[in-house]
Amino acid sequence: MAIGYVALVLHAHLPFVRHPESDYVLEEEWLYEAITETYIPLLRVFEGLKQDGIDFKITMSMTPPLVSMLRDPLLQERYDAHLAQLEELIGREIERNANNGHLKYLGEHYASEFSSTRKIWEHHKGDLITAFKQFQDSNNLEIMTCGATHGYLPLMKMYPQAVWSQLQVAYDHYGETFGRPPRGIWLPECAYYEGLERMLADVGLRYFLIDGHGILYARPRPRFGTYAPIFTETGVAAFGRDHESSQQVWSSEVGYPGAAEYREFYKDLGWEAEYEYIKPYIMPNGQRKNTGIKYHKITGRGLGLSDKTLYDPYWAREKSAEHAANFMYNREQQVANLHGIMGRSPIVVSPYDAELFGHWWYEGPWFIDYLFRKSWYDQKTYQMTHLADYLRAEPNQQVCRPSQSSWGYKGFHEYWLNDTNAWIYPHLHKAAERMIEISTIEAADELELRGLNQAARELLLAQSSDWAFIMRTGTMVPYAVRRTRSHLMRFNKLYEDIKIGKIDSGWLEKVELMDNIFPNVNYRSYRPL
Repeated sequence: MAIGYVALVLHAHLPFVRHPESDYVLEEEWLYEAITETYIPLLRVFEGLKQDGIDFKITMSMTPPLVSMLRDPLLQERYDAHLAQLEELIGREIERNANNGHLKYLGEHYASEFSSTRKIWEHHKGDLITAFKQFQDSNNLEIMTCGATHGYLPLMKMYPQAVWSQLQVAYDHYGETFGRPPRGIWLPECAYYEGLERMLADVGLRYFLIDGHGILYARPRPRFGTYAPIFTETGVAAFGRDHESSQQVWSSEVGYPGAAEYREFYKDLGWEAEYEYIKPYIMPNGQRKNTGIKYHKITGRGLGLSDKTLYDPYWAREKSAEHAANFMYNREQQVANLHGIMGRSPIVVSPYDAELFGHWWYEGPWFIDYLFRKSWYDQKTYQMTHLADYLRAEPNQQVCRPSQSSWGYKGFHEYWLNDTNAWIYPHLHKAAERMIEISTIEAADELELRGLNQAARELLLAQSSDWAFIMRTGTMVPYAVRRTRSHLMRFNKLYEDIKIGKIDSGWLEKVELMDNIFPNVNYRSYRPL
């Protein structure tokens, strides 16, 4: 009999990036890269585990923007073309490196990976959501929701209707997608403020995930720390992130992804190949970009990119098996120690961004595969679980009030509110006030109803925490600024047109085509609570 639980939790999220008005926008490739490097590799792992009779359990959030993009016919068509271009490029690479044994070997490795990706993509007819849903239906995968557009909830709490709309729209969208209501939510950026649990309960959610210190500083102090969830006074459970298991993967100093055998992310063929050769595979304006084909390994700490040596997938896979065994051993020791102290079964909750596995850490899906296989065959100390199953098995928990927190820098809100992005919030708050104001209008006709619903979409899209995050990190800042401004400008035009009763139907149709997220959104979700 196992004496504890380990819950692997992945947060699959990308901001809503879809540009039908343009033939090419670089930021759309965030989705294409994640499909090739993370989502399809995870499906491949799940299918392999299921085929081999391993009853794996994993929790994964799939945010409404990501779900919307994965189900979008335009983006599916563009991904298909993107994958075809990768297949063509790697074919040329194999020919070009016919006399270089190691590079030819790497080219053939990538060709095999792309071929496998193509098979899975075509087998599911491009519908990856239904592919993931089959594992939810078999109770191997528990899919959580998130905020409608990953809005940072503590920074909109002065407008409870705005928080409510982020939750209600996400809840409804999940039901439309998966055919049942969500049980749990990954709070955007794990950001929690006191009182949020009341809305989570009212919308129909059963549990949420926060950072460890949100549990550790709860009132009263939880007897079992982060190694058991707590129930809030509303009955909604809060799970806290385990610091020890998180550090083993996340840490830039001691984390697994920094191993010398693993693939180097920052050395890509798109930047290194001769220009005329690579030109058909980079941006249409001639600017270089990442292709996803990378030939070098990390090699060692402190080395410049020019010092990296060639990658070998065989040894990288061996290292990922070694790391999975180490992670398993550490969880065994941790669970056994905690069980002795607690006198009950602990749960170790290990949450990560899904895109870490495959995109940033190329070997990450191999690690997950080995971890489930080793946990199934090689140990009996803990049971892998997903969060919904755990709550069914362990329904009695301490009642506490969690502490305000996030999983960002310093654990609170300053990563999303600082000198790089503070300028957006007065505009977002004014737009929220205006949306609450017009939400009480009863639409006079179909055109006005469309205008009111589109105003709700534009505000939700402007509220995405990704834009503030990007402004703080300093990458792709012009795009984040442009997106924030464009959604706010569209919202304000709609507001003014609605107020004077004169909506430009031609302009509205164009905006509906571009920002087509949440086709069944209801602007009334912003009405005073």
